[in-house]
Amino acid sequence: MLQQRIFQILLACALLVLAGCTATGTTSADKRATIEQMHDQVLRDIYAVSPQARSHVSSSPGYAVFSNTQLKIFLVAAGGGFGVAKSGGRPTYMKMGEAGVGVGLGVKDFRALFVFHTAKAYRDFVEKGFVFSAEADAAAKASYTGGQAGGGIPLGDMTLYQVTDTGLALQATLKGTKFWRDPELN
Repeated sequence: MLQQRIFQILLACALLVLAGCTATGTTSADKRATIEQMHDQVLRDIYAVSPQARSHVSSSPGYAVFSNTQLKIFLVAAGGGFGVAKSGGRPTYMKMGEAGVGVGLGVKDFRALFVFHTAKAYRDFVEKGFVFSAEADAAAKASYTGGQAGGGIPLGDMTLYQVTDTGLALQATLKGTKFWRDPELN
């Protein structure tokens, strides 16, 4: 009975993560519009908490904005989302999935901005799409109340900015994230 209940909870959490993997809308145009709205909101939110991000974006050869839902249960982390990478104003719509190991517990819905410092880093991201990272954070946020820990983190030839939209998490994770072009939207 307990094993069945644990399985049901894990299944419900996995469905929550998968629900965050695609943009809402019935047509490709609707989904692109949803992603562009998310893009604009994420930039506003990040610029409000990290004003230096605006100059990093404007002087970069490219950047990417993603919406991600992440689930962490004890030793396993998983997540998924969608976003857009832009260089010279030209969008490339993308999806993402992540898996990791570490300690912690929680679910969070967060937004990320990747600012690329070289054209090669941008191309590699769009074409190859792997990011490996270590993450330690604490977040407790519902709508516009609560708080989060995070900021601009240099990762080689890019800088990552992150804001938590909603969620409750306390975790330390080593994870790999795969980003890929969304064949339906490009």
